[in-house]
Amino acid sequence: MSEKEKVVQVKNLRVSFTTDAGILKAVRGVSFDLYKGETLCIVGESGSGKSVTCKGIMGILANNSIVEGGQIIYEGEDLLKISEADFHRIRGNKIGMIFQDPLSSLNPIMKIGKQITEAMLINNDKLKNRYNDIISAELTAYKNAKVIKSQAIMQKQNENDDIIYHLNKELKEKQAKGAGEDEISALKENIAETKKKLAKELAQIKKEATLKYKESLPKLKAALKAKKAIAKKEVKEYEAKIRTTRNQKIKEAKVELSRATDPETKKACRNKIKDAKLEYQNLTKITKAEAKRRALEVMKEVGIPQPEKRYNQYPFQFSGGMRQRIVIAIALTAAPDVLICDEPTTALDVTIQAQILELINKLKVERNLSCIFITHDLGVVANMADRVAVMYAGKIVEYGTDIDIFYNPKHPYTWALLASIPDLDSSEKLDAIPGTPPNLVYPPIGDAFAARSKYAMAIDFKYQPPLFKVSDTHYAATWLLHKDAPKVEMPKIVSARIKRDLEKEEERRNEQAI
Repeated sequence: MSEKEKVVQVKNLRVSFTTDAGILKAVRGVSFDLYKGETLCIVGESGSGKSVTCKGIMGILANNSIVEGGQIIYEGEDLLKISEADFHRIRGNKIGMIFQDPLSSLNPIMKIGKQITEAMLINNDKLKNRYNDIISAELTAYKNAKVIKSQAIMQKQNENDDIIYHLNKELKEKQAKGAGEDEISALKENIAETKKKLAKELAQIKKEATLKYKESLPKLKAALKAKKAIAKKEVKEYEAKIRTTRNQKIKEAKVELSRATDPETKKACRNKIKDAKLEYQNLTKITKAEAKRRALEVMKEVGIPQPEKRYNQYPFQFSGGMRQRIVIAIALTAAPDVLICDEPTTALDVTIQAQILELINKLKVERNLSCIFITHDLGVVANMADRVAVMYAGKIVEYGTDIDIFYNPKHPYTWALLASIPDLDSSEKLDAIPGTPPNLVYPPIGDAFAARSKYAMAIDFKYQPPLFKVSDTHYAATWLLHKDAPKVEMPKIVSARIKRDLEKEEERRNEQAI
């Protein structure tokens, strides 16, 4: 997997919200990579932080949100550090999103055609877009210089805070157990000395990062200035070239028109002049006619019948499935690299769900898209995923390929999700997950799923488990994977289903071999 191109990297993302009840920790240290051409499914119950994570990628978090830390890297930029103006060139153009409820995503009093073409017409300056594409790498490097400086300092500060936190925690535990005065005094002295040492290290990091920033900035600034000059020249030459071509075609058509005698030839010459002007317009900007043509193409691509007629209709004149196709069409008009699908089939019936999932898979292959698919339905995941991230209470608790998650699950929460899925071949009673997710205003100290898990051990209520490595592609955050943990078998309903599925797969392979 490491050889594949990483399109989006999310690193230790932490997002909270201010509420009347207090600070709600919605996303608590989420990390994952999205690779080129793959579908990553993020699955979990409502409130697990799936949508908040993806809204962070899109830069559309609510006003009461607090990004406490982490990085979201796309094309070398940290999306958490860029301005809204910079996000404008990425959102929609580079990263598109399909929302959960198509009716609330569409303007009820605006015709569908206008809603599909709106973004194209706002970003219609092709020459400006060409210029921005040429200087993109140098501009990103220049802007990232300051970000890299602050990240080095922030990383060291976080490391220091973590060390002091654990030392203070050890001191409190010793005090609670009634340790002797000498031991307590030694611990306090150690904390004081460690603080001084860490403060010196942080000061050194700040000095080195600032020096490196000051050394690199002039070079980066000069490189950007030079690239801007090159871009300006290239765009100017390109515009001059297509303008010369236009003028030449018009001149030739006018000469032909002056010599023409019959009406048909004259009409053909006028059409040539019109076409030459239109071709120039289409190469420099997106006209309303061009936007409509592209809108009709993408409407046809997503399976909307009679696109010419539907173009002038309103959202209420469409069924739920057709409205979702319109939302997909809007997301695709800018030809994004990344498509985020936020439970796009939740409001649809089963047969329409299947059609929309099939459509998204088809578009992903045809356009070589990288997809993040958010859902609470593992049945949907089975049809969509290359890799799966299982989220619970703002954290990723299991992470692996679709094969890893469905045939070798390790986390009790993943077991619980699989045990609650209806299956035509299962005779066992489905297992409901007891209790409710924790209140993240007061996040649990240990494993967030411990209170609902019959497999919970004492350590689960005291310490958060790290992500244990199961294989190169598979990780799970459960103390059951610790070398000293007791051996625990997954629920029978899950193991029986896995066994049946493997037997079916073996039968299918044998039939194909024959």
